[in-house]
Amino acid sequence: MRVLLTGGAGFIGRHIAETLGARGHEVVVFDALLKSAHGGDAGHSGEGLIVADVRDRTAVAVALRGIDAVCHQAAMVGLGKDFADAPEYVGCNDLGTAALLAEMAAAGVQDLVLAGSMVVYGEGRYDCPRHGRVRPGPRAVDDLMSGRFEPRCPDCRSGLTPGLVGEDAPTDPRNVYAATKLAQEHLAAAWARATDGRAVALRYHNVYGPGMPRDTPYAGVASFFRSSLARGQAPQVFEDGGQRRDFIHVRDVAAANAVALEAVGQRGAGSFAAYNTGSGEPHTIGEMAAALASAHGGPAPEITGEYRLGDVRHVTADSRRLREELGWRPEVGFAEGMKEFAGAALRGASSPSGGSGRAATGSRSPNALSLPPGA
Repeated sequence: MRVLLTGGAGFIGRHIAETLGARGHEVVVFDALLKSAHGGDAGHSGEGLIVADVRDRTAVAVALRGIDAVCHQAAMVGLGKDFADAPEYVGCNDLGTAALLAEMAAAGVQDLVLAGSMVVYGEGRYDCPRHGRVRPGPRAVDDLMSGRFEPRCPDCRSGLTPGLVGEDAPTDPRNVYAATKLAQEHLAAAWARATDGRAVALRYHNVYGPGMPRDTPYAGVASFFRSSLARGQAPQVFEDGGQRRDFIHVRDVAAANAVALEAVGQRGAGSFAAYNTGSGEPHTIGEMAAALASAHGGPAPEITGEYRLGDVRHVTADSRRLREELGWRPEVGFAEGMKEFAGAALRGASSPSGGSGRAATGSRSPNALSLPPGA
């Protein structure tokens, strides 16, 4: 199979390209090589690399010649600096996806695997002892300032028990990045219906592993902690460190993309499906920071009590559908993955703020974008 891999020079994209190549597929990498994501380190060169923006429809049309399927990873990801980033997020993620899909329709390419994100859910699943399944709204500023970080039942204010969120849960994007990721899914579904295409979205949870960009507000929390340890500084853990996430190794994400690409052509015409892509092993952010610091031999994490408005408290994946329908299984365990990541090289992406990455961790700013615990 000949696969066009947008964003293929990025953190996740490079691992996907390697995995697809090892499985006998031909990969054409399409990447804008933005300095905010790569810092000049493309990771690919020469034949098989097209340097262009996915919004350039002429370049996309040329790249699609002879392509059997598209793996769409190109996106502006991460925290960002403030709401001023919104037009760029929408342009890169949504306009870029629309341009790609329009050219796929023109070229008759009908199979798509899309990099989705668990941020589309907002908060995860919660159960109240009195009212059953409930959906708490955004946490109040007064509660956050007072160190009351756990959501409460919207009906009786009782404490809630977090659980695993499934793909059928209602979506509730709570920041610009999340809104653009959900819009990408809607565009892919509309494209599939209009063209008899077949689309799969993999909703990544907290992806980590070798090759993450360092010191940039466009990366994930694991990268921030790893960058701090590389500087000999203690990871700064927001709230009380009890936020539950699902940390999944990048090689497992790459494998999920490979099996999805190999299976998408067997789906019905005009179909769209979303799959959670997580390890199935929830851990708190505090546990992750401690495991990483211990494996690195660096300073122990510091619990700061700081917060970001719009951050969710708990969101962890139920990835049974991906396992049962596509036969995918994660292979890298939490302890093993953190040990490897603690000694792995990070990519030299330069921070738009030009500094240590502190701007990426933010504080009590009402304008700060929520840190997505995914790609």
